Amino acid sequence: MTDNTLIEIKDLHIDIKTDEGTLTAVRGVNLDIKKGETLGLVGESGCGKSLTSKAILGINNKNCTASGSIMFRPSDSSMMAVDLLKLKRGGKEIRAIRGKHISMIFQEPMAAFSPMYTIGNQINECTRLHITKDKEESKAITIEMMKKVGIANAEKRYDQYPHEFSGGMLQRSLIAMALVCKPDLLIADEPTTALDVTIQAQILELMKELQKEIGMSILYITHDLGTVAAMCDRVAVMYLGKVVEMASVDDIFKKPSHPYTQGLIGSVHKLGGNKTERLFSIPGTVPLALNLPKGCSFYDRCSKHIEGVCNACDPALSVIEGTHSVSCCLFNGGNNE
Repeated sequence: MTDNTLIEIKDLHIDIKTDEGTLTAVRGVNLDIKKGETLGLVGESGCGKSLTSKAILGINNKNCTASGSIMFRPSDSSMMAVDLLKLKRGGKEIRAIRGKHISMIFQEPMAAFSPMYTIGNQINECTRLHITKDKEESKAITIEMMKKVGIANAEKRYDQYPHEFSGGMLQRSLIAMALVCKPDLLIADEPTTALDVTIQAQILELMKELQKEIGMSILYITHDLGTVAAMCDRVAVMYLGKVVEMASVDDIFKKPSHPYTQGLIGSVHKLGGNKTERLFSIPGTVPLALNLPKGCSFYDRCSKHIEGVCNACDPALSVIEGTHSVSCCLFNGGNNE
């Protein structure tokens, strides 16, 4: 783990016990996030993006079993690197990290807040837990953060309930809750999915501004490649629980190498393109990660597959140029992991 690395995930596997058997939803993910950078994690629904992010905080369901390592070293302390997977799920050590050093914006703002408590009370819980026990001081810090994320009349809004907020205001409140302790890492799990494009642009700009001010890293999880281009420095593309391509955001869009990445980019409408031309669609659907056959997991959906090669081995993530890595038999000759 280098001095510039905030978090390093190695060989992460997540198994889910079901009535039909054990489903391996995440299969050997390797990722690292540098200090101050934004790493995009993209892929179709069900590919393991959210499970990977929740494993960092240890908040996956109890039927999920994780193995591998997630090394984390806070940037603003002398604390030694710690393996988050080895910390007790509800123990003192991981609770000291959640919210203070690593925080998360969840997918659905409407469901993230309890309807029983005011917005201010719920944001203030993080402030009181990690910053100060003084009620007046913690309230002042919370209101200041609410103002910073663009919540008008924050003093009044502090005492209002979630049902009194619009979707955009709830999303801003979630961001305020996530950033009030100025974390080292912000995990943003599809933070703009439920918002219209105008509010979406405002939220993304807000996140970038606060990132510069605080100096935090962001793990940005989405299936929207348009927002990836605007937000990210590097991109990791996931398919069926594995990272199949990783590169800078420029290389991902200019030189996509894995057939799956090419399909994702080909399905995005381009400005100035032919309006009558149909968008590309990747055939088939993501299979269930249960009793998978031997070979590349994208084999059945890939138009470039090689019979006898792609269905015979599971290709490793290999460097093809600089920091550009791909997991595909077309590039590494079909070498196994």
